[in-house]
Amino acid sequence: DSDTNILLPRLDRPLTLSEKIVYGHLDDPAKQEIERGKTYLRLRPDRVAMQDATAQMAMLQFISSGLPKVAVPSTIHCDHLIEAQLGGEKDLRRAKDINQEVYNFLATAGAKYGVGFWKPGSGIIHQIILENYSYPGVMLIGTDSHTPNGGGLGGICIGVGGADAVDVMAGIPWELKCPKVIGVKLTGKLSGWSSPKDVILKVAGILTVKGGTGAIIEYHGPGVDSISCTGMATICNMGAEIGATTSVFPYNARMKKYLGKTGRADIAALADEFQQHLVPDSGCQYDQVIEINLSELKPHINGPFTPDLAHPVSDIGAVAEKEGWPVDIRVGLIGSCTNSSYEDMGRSAAVAKQALAHGLKCKSKFTITPGSEQIRATIERDGYAQILRDVGGLVLANACGPCIGQWDRKDIKKGEKNTIVTSYNRNFTGRNDANPETHAFVTSPEIVTALSIAGTLKFNPETDYLTGADGKKFKLEAPDADELPKLDFDPGQDTYQYPPKDASGQHVDVSPTSQRLQLLEPFDKWDGKDLEDMLILIKVKGKCTTDHISAAGPWLKFRGHLDNISNNLLIGAINIENGKANSVRNALTQEFGPVPDTARYYKKMGVKWAVIGDENYGEGSSREHAALEPRHLGGRVIITKSFARIHETNLKKQGLLPLTFADPADYNKIHPVDKLSIVGLADFTPGKPLKCIIKHPNGSQETIMLNHTFNESQIEWFQAGSALNRMKELQQKSS
Repeated sequence: DSDTNILLPRLDRPLTLSEKIVYGHLDDPAKQEIERGKTYLRLRPDRVAMQDATAQMAMLQFISSGLPKVAVPSTIHCDHLIEAQLGGEKDLRRAKDINQEVYNFLATAGAKYGVGFWKPGSGIIHQIILENYSYPGVMLIGTDSHTPNGGGLGGICIGVGGADAVDVMAGIPWELKCPKVIGVKLTGKLSGWSSPKDVILKVAGILTVKGGTGAIIEYHGPGVDSISCTGMATICNMGAEIGATTSVFPYNARMKKYLGKTGRADIAALADEFQQHLVPDSGCQYDQVIEINLSELKPHINGPFTPDLAHPVSDIGAVAEKEGWPVDIRVGLIGSCTNSSYEDMGRSAAVAKQALAHGLKCKSKFTITPGSEQIRATIERDGYAQILRDVGGLVLANACGPCIGQWDRKDIKKGEKNTIVTSYNRNFTGRNDANPETHAFVTSPEIVTALSIAGTLKFNPETDYLTGADGKKFKLEAPDADELPKLDFDPGQDTYQYPPKDASGQHVDVSPTSQRLQLLEPFDKWDGKDLEDMLILIKVKGKCTTDHISAAGPWLKFRGHLDNISNNLLIGAINIENGKANSVRNALTQEFGPVPDTARYYKKMGVKWAVIGDENYGEGSSREHAALEPRHLGGRVIITKSFARIHETNLKKQGLLPLTFADPADYNKIHPVDKLSIVGLADFTPGKPLKCIIKHPNGSQETIMLNHTFNESQIEWFQAGSALNRMKELQQKSS
């Protein structure tokens, strides 16, 4: 690549694969400063992908930018708004009816602005990207945190908020802090019950939910070739759970095989020709190296309530009994963007077939989510879907479904303590079914299938026996299945709408009385003054993901209506003052009430407010609503011990100040009844800490220092009121 050729003499060292691809997309390689973990890179990604729940706000922001067409190839994918209830076809029909207004908005906005539209039923965004758009060396950004799935095809695919997508669609260079690179060296070979999922479950246990923050995870070593292309995608997908910017694998024969099967042999031929650019250089340096011997890797299961609590499957029964977690499994769920490939379905069907041969069905309820229409049609044709139905499974729509809380669960009451096992990627409290007492564990699809047949966490398929219908004991053999179908993939129904060549007559309607969609009003500019005497809306105790800040599930229907969705602001966060969720003290009335109501009251009274958070604040989903909502309801500052990458950027984009304690112990100095002032904003410069004055109710004061990661252009976002406001200012200047 010409960009990396410009850089090579300057860097004068062997490059990691991550660096080759990232630096190959620099806006100005000759002048770009490069220091891992320090400098901000200005990049030109190749394309943008948006799922329907985040695309609404992204397209609303693009519309308000006033630009006529997107500057890079972009697509919208309808996968988030389909609730799992009765089964695939019925649920899809219901979703099309309920969400008609939103689907129509996305389809017409796509047509008008040159964005491709994948209709509901087409599949999950990340599976569609792998099948159609990812390729070795691509840089793609997507408005979903699991966009790194595309790293399974050797691309740098990064999850972002909608405002970042708007920058790229507007043709503006996209900013990313120069990532560090963590190397994961794989040796040995996967076999038996061990699967690609176990690699990332193990890595999550090692690095924890924030150990990958600010870094790209780069897998390399001789063990890579024992993993299928879709298996590599699984590993990259769940890298989001350790806070990684993205994850990537080097180009190899498994990727070539997948490209050929998905109609892209021409791309594989080009990748072969330029293979030296699609693998790391010999002798390249990683910031940290982890080594995993795949031959020794045992099946893992992670949870509950956090995806980095790793256990070997052989231990989980005893651990669950010791901890008081329910061992009976109520529901097993396979599929999701992480594990819904042809190989995943084949391995699960291989387990199910053995149970059926001995007259057994699942003791637990069992659901299957195909990743795409192509996967659904192919597993129907090849018999996998029927085997999974015969063992007791319900095939759901080609959509996210229960993985993101789109699950009309009927088998338990809210508040009932229970266990589910899934092949998903996240298991935060209440994420799948809005029940805080559901203990969710994540593992591979084949382990989910085996555990669902046994009905208990105490079953280890490697060593334990099941009793067949004839009373005889038998052991499940380790599953074996083809990574790709012997015949070509069956594409199923055509679910793609190309943007028209001429969109001059295309209209996009947003009704002023709509409860689902709302055109955006620009946020107010900074008034040039310090932020004085702010009230504290909530001091959050412990884990606070974007699910806690802006819940999904039933709230997904308001993702295009900022005022309505703001009624879920921080309703899942635990208030340190009383240990409760959605109950905070109104500092003006002294009465306790819901968080959004209190924020609205402060806004009505013209009072600015702040949020105090703990470690890794905003981990999880990329949803920018978690930043738009506090800004809309009058928030100005979020002060934490540390932030997750995407959420910190989203806050900056909307004109908020994400700040961190210079001394994390200062978290304990601030109390919910205090007032805060951020002073010295007139001299707000990159790298210079800000001063915070804490005013206690007894009249005493103390001063603490707060750090930030703003660069010069991000400070301009704050001053203009938002990144979008700043974009418009620059457009007006240039015109």
